[in-house]
Amino acid sequence: MVDSHEPGYAGDAAPVRPAAAIVLAAGEGTRMRSALPKVLHAIAGRSLLGHAVHAVAALRPEHLVVVVGHGRRQVGDAVAALGDELARPVLAAVQEQRLGTGHAVRCALDVVPATITGPVLVTYGDVPLLEPETLGALLGAHARSGAALTLLTTELTDPTGYGRVLRESDGTVTRIVEEADASPEQRAVTEVNSGVYAFDAKYLMAAISRLRTTNSQSELYLTDLVKIAHDDDVDVRAVRCTDGWQVRGVNDQVQLAAIRAELNRRLLERWMRSGVTVVDPNTTWTDVQVRLAPDVVLHPGTQLHGATSVAGGAEVGPDTTLTDCEIGEGASVIRVHGTGASIGAGASVGPFAYLRPGARLGERGKIGTFVEVKNADIGAGSKVPHLSYVGDATIGEYSNIGASSVFVNYDGVRKQRSVVGSHVKTGSDNTFVAPVQIGDGAYTGAGTVVREDVPPGALAVSAGAQRTIEGWVEKKRPDTPAAEAAARANDPANDGHGGTPR
Repeated sequence: MVDSHEPGYAGDAAPVRPAAAIVLAAGEGTRMRSALPKVLHAIAGRSLLGHAVHAVAALRPEHLVVVVGHGRRQVGDAVAALGDELARPVLAAVQEQRLGTGHAVRCALDVVPATITGPVLVTYGDVPLLEPETLGALLGAHARSGAALTLLTTELTDPTGYGRVLRESDGTVTRIVEEADASPEQRAVTEVNSGVYAFDAKYLMAAISRLRTTNSQSELYLTDLVKIAHDDDVDVRAVRCTDGWQVRGVNDQVQLAAIRAELNRRLLERWMRSGVTVVDPNTTWTDVQVRLAPDVVLHPGTQLHGATSVAGGAEVGPDTTLTDCEIGEGASVIRVHGTGASIGAGASVGPFAYLRPGARLGERGKIGTFVEVKNADIGAGSKVPHLSYVGDATIGEYSNIGASSVFVNYDGVRKQRSVVGSHVKTGSDNTFVAPVQIGDGAYTGAGTVVREDVPPGALAVSAGAQRTIEGWVEKKRPDTPAAEAAARANDPANDGHGGTPR
């Protein structure tokens, strides 16, 4: 979001494609107090660097470069993964020594052709809320004005930590002064530099060699190019971003949490405006890849991560966490933890169910209370209502698995699979020892251990007739409360109701 009154604002003009986009991500981020490189910290299911790269990639730059330095192996791997995710080349330029932002851009220019022409976009890997539309407006303003460089600025009530934008009385931008080098009067300026620029490629390549380390940090400041361009009497423009959150960077864990919360607020607002009901936005979290249909209801304590999708009319929560799950139309998922699961239309899951990868429940099926499912297909209308484990199994349609049942799928070497047909009724406390098959329409008795296949329509039981050994407790467990209670109950003089134990 940019101020449309800024000179050169592009409005709805055709998008400008950058010759190159450079994302600076070499900093150490010591204030994070973390072994993980700062730009790899995640919000809404994507690293800070991932957000920044996705934003510039949306502009389809001819060359996309990420400058890496601290944690180069981890960050370099993340850059390669982003290239795969975006299905386009993303180059990594190594900044061996962190000698400032100007030096970082030099390193980036070393990996792109020296003959490039057109705009070069420069942004940062720790500015995750910057939107492609804002970058597009910056490039449009830059292209229409013919400026040598155009910077993105914003107004902050508390500009602490940011470089201040200095202007002449007529509004002409003259320079940027970093806070460490600013006078008290300059620190009072509230218009700050976002660190995001559009440069003319030829001017950038010619001018960047003129940067010097005459500052408090003895670094090559990219910001000094503004003064150099002004002194060269070439056009310098500024585009003001009216949404200050978009240009906020992350320097510590407090700022990371604040930006995470703001991004989540924006995501939920977008979903609510598209017809999703979010009962309590303060306790509901979604990732950027989550997809929600109109008339979805999200109850308090819901977290949706990864590529989770929820179809219309489904209700999720309360107190539910789903990662990479697919929830069908009209389904109900209550107090569930799930990863890589698929729930059919009209099905119900929970409360207190655990869905592991490969759990698939058909239409109008049920996975009930304290049920764990892993790598299993449960057909339409089938139910696993209570206290059971279903692993490496296929269950047909309209079957019912009795309470406290366990699919024994591991023999110590291999995982094996059990198959239960359609319209099967299994008793409570069953154990299915894989590999085993139960035919359509079969029944099993309570307490059955199924070790052999059960033909269609058959009844399987494994327990013999009940054997009762009278007097066993008094003989084998003498002097116990149980033995004393039994003795009182068996005493002919007793009324048969026993008595209070000692």
